[in-house]
Amino acid sequence: MTSAAVPAGPSRRVGGPRLLGRLPIVRRLVIAVAAAMSLVLAGAAALVFWRVETALDQQLDADLATYRHALVTDLRAGRSLSGPDGSAYQILDPRGRIVEASPLVRTERLLTPAEIRATADGATVHRDIGGLLPLDPHTLRLTAERVRLPRHRTVIAVAALRRGHRDEALRELLAQLAIAAGLTLLAACYVGYRTVRAALDPVERYRNRAAALADGAPRVRLPVPEDRDDEITRLGHTLNQMLDRLEASAERERRFVADASHELRTPLSLLRAELDVALHRPRTADELTETIRSVDAEVQRLIDLSNALLDLEELGGTKHLTRAPVDLAELVDTAVSVHLRAAERADRSLTVDVTPATVDVDTRWLRPALGNLISNALRHGQGAVHVAAAAHEGRLRLTVTDEGPGFPPEFLPRAFDRFTRAEASRTSQGSGLGLSFAAAVAAAHGGTAHADNTPTGPAVTLDLPC
Repeated sequence: MTSAAVPAGPSRRVGGPRLLGRLPIVRRLVIAVAAAMSLVLAGAAALVFWRVETALDQQLDADLATYRHALVTDLRAGRSLSGPDGSAYQILDPRGRIVEASPLVRTERLLTPAEIRATADGATVHRDIGGLLPLDPHTLRLTAERVRLPRHRTVIAVAALRRGHRDEALRELLAQLAIAAGLTLLAACYVGYRTVRAALDPVERYRNRAAALADGAPRVRLPVPEDRDDEITRLGHTLNQMLDRLEASAERERRFVADASHELRTPLSLLRAELDVALHRPRTADELTETIRSVDAEVQRLIDLSNALLDLEELGGTKHLTRAPVDLAELVDTAVSVHLRAAERADRSLTVDVTPATVDVDTRWLRPALGNLISNALRHGQGAVHVAAAAHEGRLRLTVTDEGPGFPPEFLPRAFDRFTRAEASRTSQGSGLGLSFAAAVAAAHGGTAHADNTPTGPAVTLDLPC
């Protein structure tokens, strides 16, 4: 029984915060505004009340001091005792018996026995009778002191003033402060609610659009106003940018899957056909060797195609390139040297024209991009291949030309699309990814790629900042 009762206390203590945490944001913010405004209004009301009470008390004390002085003066002079309206007095002997008193306090002593003894010993008593609340018409403020009279007589003089006007003013002030604070709190809660609703309405619209996106609606974007620049608007722009990146990433994935399935189908079908033919009937050693060579060629094509697709996918997902200063001549020579033997075998010249410069690029991507352009020119073009590289005013231009018949006019607008081939002027096989890869590298550097037909032959140019 004891162990079961222990968790009950903490559960009740956290129940309030947990319940508050389950409320909608609007209600929580309104409750927070109400609580904060309540504290502010309570503090302001307390300060106003204290200032007014202090002022009234100072005035009442001044009036009481004047009356006490007049009472003592009349008492010592032996004159009849009197006072202003609302005043009262008692004259007590040292034992506390009433010697003389005004009609208002004739029957009841105003001092307690302890106060009588203290005053008889020379102390001065100053206190109130009755409180501000509940309502009491006989509230007094009094002061008492010992007075020595002629003939060695000693009495205790008690002077008192009614506090009715002072208490009535304070009660009226309390009522006015309560009304003003209540109305102010209601107004603050209403304004806070409307402000929070106005601030969170865009969030609700964002949520509705996000729900539509979750349901599969295409090209959904958040309704962000263009004429504002607050936190919610910046959040909307950030979320739209995120949606753009997510959509671009999803599109890259779809393209990768589509490209891979489209391009891998042919070599896989050829592999299956070669193996089926080899297994259909017994083959000689030469025939099997030829089949294995054909299979090896198709496997190598699959490897090259897979590597090209993976490079394109990795490049498309790269947020920042790793730029570093590099000598332009060294960059071009490294890219060209790989293809010199292929040019010699084809009995074609491969020349280079480089302007000395240092460029800030990512050689990991730019070198193979330039190599792809050279490989395309050697594989699909004719005659001499020329590579030109120059850096001027922060721009790097890499151009590869050959002496072939050029690109067909209908091919130029889509020259850098994936898996496109200019069949009219290209006779050998290829994946159609070389120009796409070069264009992706240029775009990642913040540049562009161009394909043109010149009087001497086709030319492909990469133009990027360096």
